[in-house]
Amino acid sequence: MTVSIIALTGGQYFAALDVPMQKLSRVPAELQLVPGTDSVLLLLPQLGSRLLARPDSGGLLLRGTWTQPGLRAPLVLRRAPLPAATSAVASLSRPYREEKVTFSNFTARLRLGGSLTVPAGPGPFPAVVLLSDLGAQDRDGRPAEQPGAGPRPSTYPLLSLLADYLTRHGLAVLRFDDRGVDQSEGSTAATTTAQRVGDAQAALNYLRTRPEVDLLHLGLVGHGEGANVALLAAAQPLPPAFVVSLAGYGQPGLATLLAQQAAALRAQKLPPAELDLRLRRQAALAELVRYSTNLGQTQAMVANLLSQDEPGLLPEAAQQRAAAQLTPWRRAFLAFDPLAGLEAVQVPVLLLSGLADEQAPPAEHLAALEKELHANGNRAITSQRLAGVNHLLQPPPTQWIVLDGEPRPIVAPALLEALKQWLTTQAKK
Repeated sequence: MTVSIIALTGGQYFAALDVPMQKLSRVPAELQLVPGTDSVLLLLPQLGSRLLARPDSGGLLLRGTWTQPGLRAPLVLRRAPLPAATSAVASLSRPYREEKVTFSNFTARLRLGGSLTVPAGPGPFPAVVLLSDLGAQDRDGRPAEQPGAGPRPSTYPLLSLLADYLTRHGLAVLRFDDRGVDQSEGSTAATTTAQRVGDAQAALNYLRTRPEVDLLHLGLVGHGEGANVALLAAAQPLPPAFVVSLAGYGQPGLATLLAQQAAALRAQKLPPAELDLRLRRQAALAELVRYSTNLGQTQAMVANLLSQDEPGLLPEAAQQRAAAQLTPWRRAFLAFDPLAGLEAVQVPVLLLSGLADEQAPPAEHLAALEKELHANGNRAITSQRLAGVNHLLQPPPTQWIVLDGEPRPIVAPALLEALKQWLTTQAKK
């Protein structure tokens, strides 16, 4: 038995129970300090159990009484440091197997590399494919390494954390590198949102070849743009059994990118006149890219606009940044309508968004997706807006864990619980 206790930034604690012999993993626990004493009370509502204990041997031991239905027994826990962690949450024990895999998108003639995690046991298990948000990301959800930029920073590994949680709760999970990242061929910048659907379908088809996977309970879980990819895949022949949209976009691509750029500029607290000028230039640049017909001429116009916005910008740098604005993905996303084609989506859909999401505010994006899906006769739509959760699915910083003296982000527990409950329901159908 292992009880993990991690201090949170708000003065509270994260606690979880692992009992590998009984196949119990990351069972949520509530840690309370008993007023007026040095004792602690550990409550495990899911198991109907509790531990009342006090420190002993200078804090190296917790000695107390374990109580559960039909059992009351003494228990001693020995203090040990958490394993060294490179992700936001220390990985204590993994009661599942992980395999590096490759599969093909035959239409695009590309090989894609990923990781498959499968619960312990013979299966078959319900399964999901995880799909990433905007930009080139690896299978863990980290931004791709840029040439000449040095080692990739240890950023928030969203997809890895989701895969770990879902696999611990009985689902097989496939996550893969975006095109052109690590073990996947191709180029993310040259791949449109619609073309990403082919990668999602290839991932589904790969899982359909695996004996551990329950083919009737195989779905897609997408984050941001990945949510739109999942919905588009559900509108195609041989759709997934269900779709989960995490902070998916419901507004046109042009409006979405302009709103994200505006939020970033406002965060810089620029003077009102400068902010207004920068916003108008961003809008003009997006319009140039969106409606361009001659790429060479458009690149020259965009470079000129960038130079006017930054007078010290060298001509070569302006040309390079202009070319980056004219990638096939960006031009296609600016013209992207996330509601187009949703009339063909008739599988169950879960829409989850955070009320603190400034990149895809649910009042605009989730509401639009929900309305369109309902309007086309899909009665299996569930939507939820979660307080305090941002676009990266993180809770407020006061709820982050503290490792090595520094706060590190986690996936919002409320989102994980909502996701688990809905997926469990789908697996029983």
